[in-house]
Amino acid sequence: MAPLNWGLGHAARCIPIIDALQKNGFEPILAGDGMSLSLLRKEYPSLAFYELPSTSVEYAKNGSFLKYKLLSQAPKLIKTIAQEKARVAEIHQKENLAGIISDNRFGLRSEKVPSVYITHQLKVLSGSTSIISTTLHQQLISKFDQCWVPDYSTNELAGDMSKSADKTGFVKYIGPLSRFEKKQMKKKWDLLAVLSGPEPQRSLLEKKLLDKLKLFSGKSLIIRGIIEDKQNSRCIGNMTLVNFMLQNELRDSIESSRLIVSRSGYSNIMDLDALGAKTFFIPTPGQFEQEYLARHFQSRGISDYAEQHLFDVDKLHDGSEYKGFGHKKTPNKDFDKSLFDVFK
Repeated sequence: MAPLNWGLGHAARCIPIIDALQKNGFEPILAGDGMSLSLLRKEYPSLAFYELPSTSVEYAKNGSFLKYKLLSQAPKLIKTIAQEKARVAEIHQKENLAGIISDNRFGLRSEKVPSVYITHQLKVLSGSTSIISTTLHQQLISKFDQCWVPDYSTNELAGDMSKSADKTGFVKYIGPLSRFEKKQMKKKWDLLAVLSGPEPQRSLLEKKLLDKLKLFSGKSLIIRGIIEDKQNSRCIGNMTLVNFMLQNELRDSIESSRLIVSRSGYSNIMDLDALGAKTFFIPTPGQFEQEYLARHFQSRGISDYAEQHLFDVDKLHDGSEYKGFGHKKTPNKDFDKSLFDVFK
């Protein structure tokens, strides 16, 4: 099981799959790099793990230049894909793998064992180059044995991005992947801010929130999204800052908060949908996917949003005109057993 290391979301959405694999008699092996792997190791300290070549990228400070910043790192990413394939061969020789599950890591596959790719982006949004980026992504996906899409078959959460014309069974809609199960809790926080994503945008949003939330009259909790050896916290006025939280503590914090402020990253959205949370989104500047999702949920009357440079406290109105995510059912953490037949 190997997630991409672009923020913590890819690792977080692997958790229900790892749980389901264990329940169905498999022995998962973790693989990855950076904070993404660190999160899974903290959640599953007894599982074997392997370090993979770094997939971390640096985002532009100016969102307008993000696409070009990522393009400039393309040679590094291409090299990483080749390194990943070599690393997979080494791991398979040692572990005799039954299969590989890659969350957005292109090189995590092998011709010797069934390989599955997880993505909600069958259509990759990149502005004027969306057709090109989508075509390239679909070519890479086609090298795997199956593609699992973490969305409802109605494309309710990812919208146009997760729509597929596939009739062969190659694309399988497995439902949203959330590590959380809803439980009713008393409200303790007026606002919870959950930070995530690559630098420098994570830090830029943290700085912005620390400045603006000084004017927020309610009690706020800020989870900084920095995985370290030990959890630590500090208070600034009515704000409490925590470096990171693991699964149960994070769920309880979301459940006990009246409003969640976060990026409109897809993994965040799946968790917030599972908990029926009231939200306010601040998409990562220049990230077309997050900007699309923020508009998608605003148009459906679920959540308001603001661009990062325009965010201010007065935008955090009572949200009465936005209904929030409607919790419908507990996410299916068992899955259909046939989902794992690809590994037999």
